[in-house]
Amino acid sequence: MSASAQQQARRQQRIEALCAASLRALTGRRDLHYRGRRLYQGEARLPTHAPHLRLDTGQAAFADCRAAADGMALRLLHSDARWHREHCPEGAVERLVFELLEQLRVETLAPADMPGMAANLRRRFDAWSRDFCRSGLTEGSLGLLLYTVAQMCWSRLHARPVLEETEDYIEGTRASLVGDLGTPLAGIRRHRRDQAAYAEHALAIARVVGERVRAERAEAGQGEEDGEIEETVEEGFALLLDFDEADQEGEGLATAKSGRSKAFEDAELAYRVYTTRYDREVSAASLVRRALLHENRERLDRAIAEQGINVPRLARRLGQVLWRPRPDGWAFGEEEGHIDGRRLAQLVSSPTERRLFYRDQYRLGTDCIVSFLIDCSGSMKHHSEPVAMMVDSLIRALEMIGARTELLGFTTGAWNGGRAYQEWMSRGRPRHPGRLNGLCHMVFKDADRSWRRARRDVGALLKPDLFREGIDGEAVDWACERLLARTETRRILIVISDGCPADSATNLANDAYYLDNHLKEVVARRTREGQVEILGLGVGLDLSPFYRRCLATDMSQALDTHLFDEIVELIGGRHRR
Repeated sequence: MSASAQQQARRQQRIEALCAASLRALTGRRDLHYRGRRLYQGEARLPTHAPHLRLDTGQAAFADCRAAADGMALRLLHSDARWHREHCPEGAVERLVFELLEQLRVETLAPADMPGMAANLRRRFDAWSRDFCRSGLTEGSLGLLLYTVAQMCWSRLHARPVLEETEDYIEGTRASLVGDLGTPLAGIRRHRRDQAAYAEHALAIARVVGERVRAERAEAGQGEEDGEIEETVEEGFALLLDFDEADQEGEGLATAKSGRSKAFEDAELAYRVYTTRYDREVSAASLVRRALLHENRERLDRAIAEQGINVPRLARRLGQVLWRPRPDGWAFGEEEGHIDGRRLAQLVSSPTERRLFYRDQYRLGTDCIVSFLIDCSGSMKHHSEPVAMMVDSLIRALEMIGARTELLGFTTGAWNGGRAYQEWMSRGRPRHPGRLNGLCHMVFKDADRSWRRARRDVGALLKPDLFREGIDGEAVDWACERLLARTETRRILIVISDGCPADSATNLANDAYYLDNHLKEVVARRTREGQVEILGLGVGLDLSPFYRRCLATDMSQALDTHLFDEIVELIGGRHRR
């Protein structure tokens, strides 16, 4: 990920955070947030139904993103999603039109005391109209028909003229539709505040458009080449309307890919483990020769010195977000507060004496533990040195402000399933075996050891042989259980990874997203419990499909002050809440 892509990732995260805050304020729904460039309510993804609201937040202007947020807020406030799904027509074209018309309806209900919201949506629709025409999608009869219907309905609902730039272009199609759409167009304007009554007219418009599309294709008897052109137009419009739920691919910032696991859902979200016989939890230092640990530590120290990382400054920044006032006894001889009975005699002997009180005394401190959980999968070995430098600096800074720290790692016992997979094969390969590899959970530094005592063991991160495959869900559960055994009042887990969970044997025996779905379930469950804050730190990757609070970083660049400031803001809760 280049420096410009890193800047784009940060800009995208800021825009999504602002849009999510706007959505929560407008709707009153506290669990709205963006993940993987998509809007979620809790763990449920909310589809975007209108083409003019489908944007890439990494590329679009902030005004356009704000308009999309306004449109989604109105949809959530004024549309009954369940009723809408029940009455949605079956035909593909009819569904396209019906979904669009419902979004256009709610946009007319923007509050009168928020003129900026209506202006945002109007500008966004005009911009989308221009882009749609310039893209060439209106060159075919289907694209022109859908575009004309969108313009006619928007114009009628808002009582405004159609886009002047394309008015002449659509006039012929518009005139041919007036006879069939006259009554429904009047109906959608009249009943725009009543979803059920409005839907009758919207369905009528959708049926007219669907019949015209089928009639045109039947009469024209279009050839294979023409058919491919029309299909391309329809697919382009449908993708914009989110029917196929296609992922948006932005430039520069990669987003972790995930999907639904049939094996996981068929098991009623019950994660299975074929055998735990080969699982182990070890001290990472025991897997590396003592001489190599010393060599790796010296190499790490040289790299940190070359980077010029200002650890005391980092400690001050962390203290600003983690320090809390803590009771520190009493302050006596004060001029206000609680009366100190021992000093009442002074009042008799010296009536002007005012220092007769005592009050609580506080000092800044932190009752917090931060655990770093590093993905030790094969692809992470290329980032092991910058990750080790970053974590080492953060641990030192955290201990300077009095926070406890822990450094953990996770990998598998072997490549391609190892002995667990061989045992499964020898028993006739029973269906849906669940996880098919041994776990290897490594402790580089536990919470009761200081950085000075554990600094040599951190060098084990630089041993390439430790990096195999990664089963993230069980590792997050393991790290959370370790944190829950601690007495600190605030517990933070930072997961550092460069990709999705991956174990080839497990994926082959179940399906590609089995481990992904388990990780999502673990993070969602632990987040609901509220005892551990789980943060995601993506190495060249946006981990938002898995973690609500996350940050994408570029480890190919220098570990600069700005990167550490971003991590501090993540810990402080300013990313993707």
